[in-house]
Amino acid sequence: MAITTAASRLGTSAFSNAAPIELWSKASQTDISAVIAAVYRQVLGNDYLLKSERLTGAESLLLNGSISVREFVRQVAKSQLYKAKFFSSSFHSRFTELNYKHFLGRAPYDESEIAYHLDLYQTKGYDADIDSYIDSTEYEVNFGENIVPYYRGFTTQPGQKTVGFTRIFQLYRGYATSDRSQIPGNSPRLASELAKNSASTVVAPAPSNNGFAYRPPLRGETPSSTFGGSQAFGTGRLYRVEVASISKPGYPKVRRVNQAVVIPYEQLSDYFQRVQRQNGKIASITPL
Repeated sequence: MAITTAASRLGTSAFSNAAPIELWSKASQTDISAVIAAVYRQVLGNDYLLKSERLTGAESLLLNGSISVREFVRQVAKSQLYKAKFFSSSFHSRFTELNYKHFLGRAPYDESEIAYHLDLYQTKGYDADIDSYIDSTEYEVNFGENIVPYYRGFTTQPGQKTVGFTRIFQLYRGYATSDRSQIPGNSPRLASELAKNSASTVVAPAPSNNGFAYRPPLRGETPSSTFGGSQAFGTGRLYRVEVASISKPGYPKVRRVNQAVVIPYEQLSDYFQRVQRQNGKIASITPL
């Protein structure tokens, strides 16, 4: 059964009818290798992993049965690899968002959850903060010792708030994307909604027309809109182009969608080249 009738449009098809990945007592080395790959994919947010970055020591412990899947998850989460990818380079609220996604398979429900983990980190340190997710009752009930954490936020289930369904789409941007490759960069995704205690908008992931990497401007600002031509120009075909991360000389790089322009088909190529020279990214192209 599909998670929702709009599963394909929302990018959740990969999780429909997908059984949790579990390490059984008599698993073969091939089975254990598949579990290891699934843990890396989940805990590292689908980020690319170099062979030299693999935690070979922890993998060996799992292969010979010395540790459970839960302990392997813990070792990945406490590794310098995880810290470098998500802790050192991100705002702490963004780091907490990702921890909820990676370890508990959902988005934070309210601002108190963000505040709790910030306080825990400041008073007891990094390791205690990580342990609080993996040793939690929520983790135990849903994953236990040998199930690889997975995205639970796409379905309604006992003990999970409905608002979590809309929030997860702010964190999940598609099966083929990673948590470090998105246009908003290391900024938090849910800060505004959590502060207002409001539901998040469901924004479809790539490659849908309304979803690819789109993020609303900060502070409620409306993206600027300009016309680079008119229907009297050339074929008369107009396109709305959203651009992010424009970096002009002498200005800091802006990590959000900061411009929306409407231009004729004939000017697209020149405009794309100009965006590239300014280190920008094309977030979406929509025919009008």
